[in-house]
Amino acid sequence: MTRWMLLMGAWLGLAIGMGVGLHAVADDKVAAENAKAPDFKLKASDGKEYALKDLVGKQAVVIAWFPKAFTGGCRLECLSMREAGEQIRKYNVAYFTASCDDLETQMKWAKELQLDYPVLSDPEKSIAKAYGVVHEGREVPERWTFVIDKEGVIRHIDKKVQTKTHGEDIVKLLEQLGVEKRK
Repeated sequence: MTRWMLLMGAWLGLAIGMGVGLHAVADDKVAAENAKAPDFKLKASDGKEYALKDLVGKQAVVIAWFPKAFTGGCRLECLSMREAGEQIRKYNVAYFTASCDDLETQMKWAKELQLDYPVLSDPEKSIAKAYGVVHEGREVPERWTFVIDKEGVIRHIDKKVQTKTHGEDIVKLLEQLGVEKRK
């Protein structure tokens, strides 16, 4: 019986280590500026699933990670992005907020705040770890925003997000980085 339990434990460990059953895709490296962005495939508050590979070559991508839905600073950040939405959408960019809250929570959060952009859900934390926002000593995401260019390269990581002005700050950053505008 003991040998059987050891074999089953080893198999389970291998399956978990290989990510069997997870819906997220993550690289082994942590994201850095001027490096290829870790791929992701995550469900969102709008009921759709988004993958970086589907966006690369078409448009830039902004992912604004926040610690936890239904908290004060996160509310300010997400509302700021909603308020700046019209200006952000002038650029050829797909933009998201993201956290490790489950999908149901993200859907309630987006509805309560009347967000006009998708909130990505990464409850397994695999993408958050690949982006370096969840790490040893940090179980909820850092409040960091990533700007990924049309080729899939991280052009900027904002590690000092100002929650009240974050939407406006993203617009300024898109301009500074020369992200193309929509026609």
